[in-house]
Amino acid sequence: MKNILKIFVMFIAVFLLSNCTDDFNEINTKPDSFTVDEVSAKYFLTTPQYRLYAPDRYPYWRAHLIHADRYSGQVCFGHSSSWWSDELGYSYSSGYTDASWDWLSGYVGGLDNFMKLTAVGGEFENEYMYAVGQIIKGLYFQMFTDVFGMIPYSEATNPDIVLPKFDEQSDIYAGIIAELDEAMATIGDATATGVAVDDIGDNDLYCGGDLQKWKRLANTLKLRIAMRAYGAAGAGFAESAISSALNSDLLDGENDNILMEKDEEISQWGSACYGDVWYNFGAGSDWTMSKTMIDLLRDNNDPRLAIYAQPAVGGTQTLEKPTEGSEVENFQKRVDFILDVLTDAGVDYTTTILEDGSIEVTMPENMYYVGQPTRLNGKMHPFTRYNFFSKPAEVVINKKNNGEIRAELIMSSAESYFLQAEAAVKGMGTGSAQDLYQEGIRQAMKLWGVSDADIDTYLANEDMAMLTGTEEEMLEKIASQRWIATFTDGFEAWAIVRDMGYPAELAAGVQDGDIFGLGDINGNYPARMRYGNSVINTNGAKYNEAVAIQGPDVQNTKLWWAKQ
Repeated sequence: MKNILKIFVMFIAVFLLSNCTDDFNEINTKPDSFTVDEVSAKYFLTTPQYRLYAPDRYPYWRAHLIHADRYSGQVCFGHSSSWWSDELGYSYSSGYTDASWDWLSGYVGGLDNFMKLTAVGGEFENEYMYAVGQIIKGLYFQMFTDVFGMIPYSEATNPDIVLPKFDEQSDIYAGIIAELDEAMATIGDATATGVAVDDIGDNDLYCGGDLQKWKRLANTLKLRIAMRAYGAAGAGFAESAISSALNSDLLDGENDNILMEKDEEISQWGSACYGDVWYNFGAGSDWTMSKTMIDLLRDNNDPRLAIYAQPAVGGTQTLEKPTEGSEVENFQKRVDFILDVLTDAGVDYTTTILEDGSIEVTMPENMYYVGQPTRLNGKMHPFTRYNFFSKPAEVVINKKNNGEIRAELIMSSAESYFLQAEAAVKGMGTGSAQDLYQEGIRQAMKLWGVSDADIDTYLANEDMAMLTGTEEEMLEKIASQRWIATFTDGFEAWAIVRDMGYPAELAAGVQDGDIFGLGDINGNYPARMRYGNSVINTNGAKYNEAVAIQGPDVQNTKLWWAKQ
């Protein structure tokens, strides 16, 4: 993915478009100029694709890592070397929130430009490219609305409306499904957007120009949205959409995973990766793997454990006892909390009480996988020793030009199977919930390179691989496996917890203010992000209308579809 070259070509195309009237014939006769056969809307596709899932470092750090990845409960700040407590984001920060809003609300312009170019009457009219744009639009608006709730949708790209209204989520979801249906109908049996310069091919970072893969992506996105809406007030469209999706082709198998290869050369100010944060600022910006994630993997003998995470560095750490002040009385409580985490992880550690009452903890080096509890407050900072806990695997945090960087997850075949299993448990569809569930696990593991033998062992022996129990117990397993499978896609992992209520320990929030950061939401699980100040200041009337319908503009106002 050589985005710099593609961006250069895109600007050349823009230049040609702006000069294709009086001088067009002259340009085409010059041997060193681009001809009509060499310009295409495909050069406008690449940038909207990577900016949706891998924007520059500013929003990648603030929207992805500080908010979505940590709200998902998969990773943590707040260790002893971190700049922040793990309460960050749960207490409102206008700067970090505004960066998230401004990125998502401002994204649509580039995609809309591509769609206008390929629409009927556009400079590069192409119904198949337009259909691709509609599917990306669905991915975008589903992410956007699931973060904030009501957002501008129906009027968002209307050039005649400067201050668009905020649409209700039920209308947005129904609108996305309608556009996905239209895109799939347009694609039909087509396999490519055209030939030669009209084939999006290598410029398509998601599906490589394969229109049937785009069609399966659209249908799986439709199923995701409809399943999320199912049961919510005003979601009468959901059941028919689910039935329709289940009776059409969905993402299926290793070759159907929608992954976006990371550009290892582009500047972090063009497109970022986790390593642009991890390696540029020392340990202060590092993060650890969460206890919820590590426990689900380790305690169920999941072969992804050593692929997702690194063992804790370990060694000897000193938990220093305060000599005065209000924190003296909480010292032992906080020490016991951390030691209980090590005990739960099976760590063979020793403790030594020093003369001043401080406690020295020694554990083996690079042996144990230990997850950090989420949402620890600032008072826990000196107790939450960085070397006690597992870090993400190198493939996740690698810096550019230093080896493999994990591709961005757009949507997986595993999710397709988990959605089908959920539908089956709820009495929809014709497949076996157990078979669909196990195939979801298989595909999720293969996505990370787990061998067939290790997958077979897991499926045959682990209770977590058996879809048994009550309906709610089966839904818990499906949700938990789906949550594990979304690792590195915090937006979707966060949505799963809010929608299905699992993993339950995350959905339950936190209560003990001596240990956890309750934030501005009294320990509740975050339901949404607050709107950015830019929209409040420029579109205040429509913002106020949205708040009147949706509820207060705070992080614990539940979204339309949310169970939690």
